[in-house]
Amino acid sequence: MTTKTRNIINWSLAGIVGFIFTGSAISKFIGAEAAEMAQGIGLDKSTFMFLGVVELLSVVLFLIPRTGVLGTLLLAAYMGGAIATHLEHGEPLMFPIAVQAFVWIVAVLRFPELTQRILDKRTT
Repeated sequence: MTTKTRNIINWSLAGIVGFIFTGSAISKFIGAEAAEMAQGIGLDKSTFMFLGVVELLSVVLFLIPRTGVLGTLLLAAYMGGAIATHLEHGEPLMFPIAVQAFVWIVAVLRFPELTQRILDKRTT
């Protein structure tokens, strides 16, 4: 696979991650259904909007190559919180787990240094 092809695939996958999280964040700002959902899990509107800001900030950091690893960690932490919230309220876990796995797959493809650090592979 050529470098150009790899870059196109990486950016396409990163765009999908960006689309998922940006859509979720925007729904926290303007969605009436999202406000009802927030109340259902015990959050007020301002806290839910704050989560939307955190989500947007994390995805922006993820999409910028220089800060992508930090963005990956923030998105992973965010989705960990989403999984915990789903567990606490007895909601289905499949979607947040799938998103979490997809974020990590894209991150490993985009940032080879992550794989090196996780698997403790040292280049000499």
